Amino acid sequence: MKSNKYSIVILSTVVLAVAFYACGKNFLTKPPIGTYQQPTMATKAGVAGLLIGAYSLLDGQGGAGGSWQAAASNWVWGGVCSDDAHKGSDPGDQPDIVSLMTWSESSTNSYLEAKWQTCYDGIQRSNEVLRIMRLATDVKPEDTVEFAAEARFLRGHYHFELKKIFNMVPYVDESVTYTAGNWRVPNSDDIWPKIEADFQYAMDHLPATQTSVGRANRYAAMAFLAKAYMFEHKYAQALPWLDSLIANGVTAAGLKYGLVDKFNDNFNAATKNSKESVFSVQNSVNDGSTAANANAGDVLNFSYDASAPVSCCGFYQPSYSLANSYKTDPATGLPLPATFNNVDLKNDEGLKSSDPFTPDGTITLDPRLDWTVGRRGIPFLDWGVNPGFLYVRNQASGGPYTPVKNAPYASQIGVLTDKSSWTAGYTALNVNLIRFADVLLWAAEAEVEVGSLDQAQIYVNMVRNRAANPAGFVHTYIDPNKPQAGFTNTPAANYFIKAYPAGYFAGQGQAGARTLVRFERKLELAMEGHRFFDLVRYGTADTELNAYVAHEVASGYVLMKGATFVKGKSEYFAIPQAEIDVSTISGKRTLTQNPGY
Repeated sequence: MKSNKYSIVILSTVVLAVAFYACGKNFLTKPPIGTYQQPTMATKAGVAGLLIGAYSLLDGQGGAGGSWQAAASNWVWGGVCSDDAHKGSDPGDQPDIVSLMTWSESSTNSYLEAKWQTCYDGIQRSNEVLRIMRLATDVKPEDTVEFAAEARFLRGHYHFELKKIFNMVPYVDESVTYTAGNWRVPNSDDIWPKIEADFQYAMDHLPATQTSVGRANRYAAMAFLAKAYMFEHKYAQALPWLDSLIANGVTAAGLKYGLVDKFNDNFNAATKNSKESVFSVQNSVNDGSTAANANAGDVLNFSYDASAPVSCCGFYQPSYSLANSYKTDPATGLPLPATFNNVDLKNDEGLKSSDPFTPDGTITLDPRLDWTVGRRGIPFLDWGVNPGFLYVRNQASGGPYTPVKNAPYASQIGVLTDKSSWTAGYTALNVNLIRFADVLLWAAEAEVEVGSLDQAQIYVNMVRNRAANPAGFVHTYIDPNKPQAGFTNTPAANYFIKAYPAGYFAGQGQAGARTLVRFERKLELAMEGHRFFDLVRYGTADTELNAYVAHEVASGYVLMKGATFVKGKSEYFAIPQAEIDVSTISGKRTLTQNPGY
């Protein structure tokens, strides 16, 4: 959805996009310099440009907020703050992440402000579309409906992001403006009904397909509405929409929804916008924008050593617990949700780069492990065999593992990455906000809650059967200095994964089936920014994350020492103090801080 129009859009939307909920009080006393006024944009072309500006903030960069702080992937909020990953890098690099990871942040943490600003910038850009389209004389009624549906979809998404992170937040619609002076909206009401209404309107008025692959269509809106219902535990309401998505859903380009044959193709810039992509943040490179349209949010999350195809900056290291989760029962090929963390997988921690190391080949593993967790002795994409220690910035504080899903292939450097900036880590890889596997696993979860355990098992097995495709395994690597460079047909590890046999979920009962569905989501969607929010909506975050802390500290991750997830507080993060301070009217603040902060 991004294009070279981006710079024009910024100029035209910055008046209201940064005025509301900005951290600096100077935004509240005078308008920014060098901006367009509303009448200038009151044309069909102008409104279309404003809509592109609203889409452009989906990646978390370009507004008043941050870049990696507000990354579309939510790698900090959904990943590092969960049991998926450690902060990584050095403890003193981006230190504000440490207090978020340990659920001990203050309300002045800079990451809070960046996420808040970016989302409200996106909301205001969406609202500007709704305001300006009504002033445009050359906009036809059908165009107005399309503009409104896309703008409300985006507004719903940005509010959803805020709701997941902060819970009680202001809902801001197009009636809220700086000039009207009504921008100090309180956070006293639960905004779920208004988020639902935005997605419902979008679903009712968007077409099934779009002229641009990155634009929201009817089924993307349906998926987000179903997701909202899942977060609200409205399983019976979510299920009909999930059924419709599975039976009838198509991408914006018209591809029937389905699982791609190879799991890793979901994380390859060369195979993006596939039939599995329900809605993704579009990223591009080498388009004249000097990496402005690339995925800047994940640019810190690459291997550290200069010998790697992309090097910077060692963040977002998968946890011991996550790696352990991919063990399978050697007799059945099924997961081990009760015992996976009893013993850590063999890794190279504490070794020197020159020390010999071979992964344990006796343990049976889910093949998704090595497309999710980079570990020594296993090929890392087409980079060659992962050297482990060399790719980790500070193994003593971050652990032995590196992220895989966000990384480009070595053969894509300079083609699907942008080399014009300080790092080749600006990639064209899209960020999957919702993919079809997500939909299937929501449907499985909802089926468990309404009592249809056999149908839940069918959906889970669809995901597991795809993972079991041998063509999608990581295979052993041949020395690139030899003529036959490339990969063999031999799996790189002892992969063994099976679908659940008939009647298995029913035999486990509802509670057991619920555990299995949730564990499958952990395996399938790891390192994609969902895990923390899943644990919170399950209501199990305190139990699971406190057990996770104990395990990681015992395994050597000292930055988690003393961390405690406090039930009733830690599910949501502190509302930025700067926002509370500027919400004051006649000496009274309209924003209320979350409990416990």
